[in-house]
Amino acid sequence: MMSDEAIIIKWKAPSNIALIKYWGKKGHQLPENCSLSFSLEKSVTITSHAFQKKHQPDNRITLEYYFHGQRNPSFEKKIALFLNDLISKMPFLADYMLVFRSENNFPHSTGIASSASSMSALALCLVSMEEIIWQKKLSSDDFFRRASVIARLGSGSASRSVYGGLVTWGESPFVAASSDEYATPFPLSKESRLRQISDIILIVTSKEKKVSSTLGHSLMKQHPFREGRIDQANKNMHQITLAIRNNDYHTLAAIAENEALSLHALLMTSSPDGLLLKPNTLSIIEAIRRFRDQSGLDLFFTIDAGPNVHLIYFEDQRHWVLPFVKEVLSLFCENGQWIDDKIGAGPQLLTPKIKF
Repeated sequence: MMSDEAIIIKWKAPSNIALIKYWGKKGHQLPENCSLSFSLEKSVTITSHAFQKKHQPDNRITLEYYFHGQRNPSFEKKIALFLNDLISKMPFLADYMLVFRSENNFPHSTGIASSASSMSALALCLVSMEEIIWQKKLSSDDFFRRASVIARLGSGSASRSVYGGLVTWGESPFVAASSDEYATPFPLSKESRLRQISDIILIVTSKEKKVSSTLGHSLMKQHPFREGRIDQANKNMHQITLAIRNNDYHTLAAIAENEALSLHALLMTSSPDGLLLKPNTLSIIEAIRRFRDQSGLDLFFTIDAGPNVHLIYFEDQRHWVLPFVKEVLSLFCENGQWIDDKIGAGPQLLTPKIKF
């Protein structure tokens, strides 16, 4: 039975890095093209959600939102809008006082998918709350699919962060059980080298970017290259799925870099403020390409909608890659800052499971 006292749920959810980019949307938070990402292990958001029954329900969302211990009016306004949109799916939200406390262990709003980790953590808390309110335990598959749908409504890429490993989102003939409504884990063979994929995030700047992802997506609606981009993404999705199945990491690297640079070409040609790349971003790209040519290693770069660069490599190359990062790439980073990360297993519930 439900208690009159506040119940607290806490989830940890990962950021993710896309190899095939989601850029441009249609309908209600649906993607123009299928995307492919892998969830990170260390770059995470932790969100706790306390909810308590109102003495007098008023059909209104009532919430407080704290970020790193401080009440954040800007984030609170965004979450209020998100929750109001969810009322039709989760009508019980208006019956409770809601308090969210969230924190990241990496810079937000800089193109490292902080919205993906934060909105997926929030969605997981809400679906856990839903189970408690309705006193109904969902199967694992149904729980995470439901969370993916809810997360998507807050941030498209968040739909992928409710899963670990390699994940797709968006309907595609090349991905079984794919959907625009929710993300789908992409199966890897036991022998796949992608199980040991690693990611060093090179922090060129931690300052908030000028063009938000929300604005960037909206600008794609009238972009002269919109149709070409959709076609390009679909072709790249097909080719990268073949490359993964054939263990063709040279092709995978080429597609991922093409996707990253295409994203920024679209940004630069859709807004005067869309030039998010910095001089040090380009210096890092050039250094990575030189190092790859000289070493012959299977590494590559990708970039989300920001200036910071992800160096993607495999764990068995680590003893060559780390000295390169420390001695060369860190010189182009803000205060020498970089994040050492890798593919992760996905979200984690941090509070005890409630028995029904």
